[in-house]
Amino acid sequence: MTETLAGYIETFADQAQATPILLLLFVFIFMTIESSFIPFPSEVVMIPAGFLAWRHELFFPSHLANLILIILVGLMGSMAGAYINYFLSKWLGRPFLHKYGKYFFLKEDALNRAEELFREYGEIVTFISRLLPAIRQLISIPAGLSGMNLARFSLFTALGAGIWTAILAWIGYAFGWGTGDMSYLEMVQKGKQMISDHYILIFVICAALFAAYLFVHKKIMGSGKKQPPAPSPETR
Repeated sequence: MTETLAGYIETFADQAQATPILLLLFVFIFMTIESSFIPFPSEVVMIPAGFLAWRHELFFPSHLANLILIILVGLMGSMAGAYINYFLSKWLGRPFLHKYGKYFFLKEDALNRAEELFREYGEIVTFISRLLPAIRQLISIPAGLSGMNLARFSLFTALGAGIWTAILAWIGYAFGWGTGDMSYLEMVQKGKQMISDHYILIFVICAALFAAYLFVHKKIMGSGKKQPPAPSPETR
């Protein structure tokens, strides 16, 4: 699948250099697909897009400005896909998804795992899971099923999806800056290997962020508890 997609993207990229708006549209559409229930590797989109941000003046003379634009459009696509999962699952309900989800690329085991993670760790898992493979797209479903507050869902999802999108785009950007000729397939495969080699670091960062969230959340919740009123002199 990756090989086929990389071939199509390489063909499309040649056209995008002449009409950069097509690149933004391409990034938005396919990151929406990637973030919804349809299985699609985000690496084959964001890594080449980051590469193009360095190699070509897409919209701005500054390569960094082009990179930031690519990341923002990728994030918008990720949010759109996440909202599709959130609202569809909220509307259809759990029985429908577990009965018919297999016809829409939603395996029951994967749905059960996503729900288990959400029940065990709460809303913060919508952020953490955006950095993890396999579960990245599906975590929006239990959020919708549970009726998670939309503002909090948007915040946690945007944080996680933004970090992931930026990592992929930056890898492509670095390839454009530090390498000569490189096929799109080679670029995607090398980028995926870099991510795989550094997943331990990603897990450590996720764990640290999770621990920080729990600490702050506990402090806030603890400070919000009402203290019993002190007895008055008359009642002592």
